Amino acid sequence: MKNLQDSELVLNPDGSVYHLKLKPEHIAETIIVVGDQNRVEAISKQFDNVEFRISNREFVTHTGTLNKKRLTVLSTGIGTDNIDIVVNELDAAVNIDLQTRQIKPKHTTLNIIRLGTSGALQADIPVDSFVLSTHGIGCDGLLNFYKFDENILDKRMMEAFISYTSWDKNLPRPYIVKGSDKLEKLLGEGLYKGVTATASGFYGPQGRVLRIPLAMPQLNEKIETFNFEGNRIANFEMETSALYGLGAILGHNTLTICDIIANRVIKQFSKDYKKSVEKLIALVLERLTK
Repeated sequence: MKNLQDSELVLNPDGSVYHLKLKPEHIAETIIVVGDQNRVEAISKQFDNVEFRISNREFVTHTGTLNKKRLTVLSTGIGTDNIDIVVNELDAAVNIDLQTRQIKPKHTTLNIIRLGTSGALQADIPVDSFVLSTHGIGCDGLLNFYKFDENILDKRMMEAFISYTSWDKNLPRPYIVKGSDKLEKLLGEGLYKGVTATASGFYGPQGRVLRIPLAMPQLNEKIETFNFEGNRIANFEMETSALYGLGAILGHNTLTICDIIANRVIKQFSKDYKKSVEKLIALVLERLTK
């Protein structure tokens, strides 16, 4: 078996993966990822104990136990580029022998749950509610850099979306990947559900105009009114498509649940979204550890 080269699998002097600074023993099989590094402490303070606290740049990791279940909580920062780093390095830490630089013969499957904040794209999804992402629509282009089994894609919905939006050929080709049925069954009771659109930026890619006009000014309206066999686009954010896509390629279970802090259609913003984020954290921890 060929060893992975130093320039491809980059490790720190202590043998940990380059950006996350993690080794296999630092990582639980169930991982909660959040964008905001300050939210890591908000989650881990609920643990019965914390074994590891490791940080590098925006990547902060705490691993511990709650109700005898081992959990890792990790901050990713913002964007699909950071998700590319996080998912690849988590997978490398558990599925590559970091000493021999060879892929392990036995695969370890991780459960990666993203808890985020986002804006609703449907008028009937209220601020401070929780949306579970059944699918991620990638408007970011990340997955197009990888070769993979295209059976992970929902091609019918993908082609319908491209046609309905009259997608600009100068933009990255969208891709659509489903989240984990297993995690949806475990965590999804009573939540709003819908497709999540993942953008490559916060302003123009999500239809916001400050001083630069949009290339596709009608795109948000098209996204809001898209419906494929009852699947409508519930919200906009910046990480889910990459999480679902890379997770599916690498054999991990992935799911996103977002606290709706704004409704883009009726122009509302949460009066105190930190409280609703705390409720989301409590709900997910209870369901993961019951």
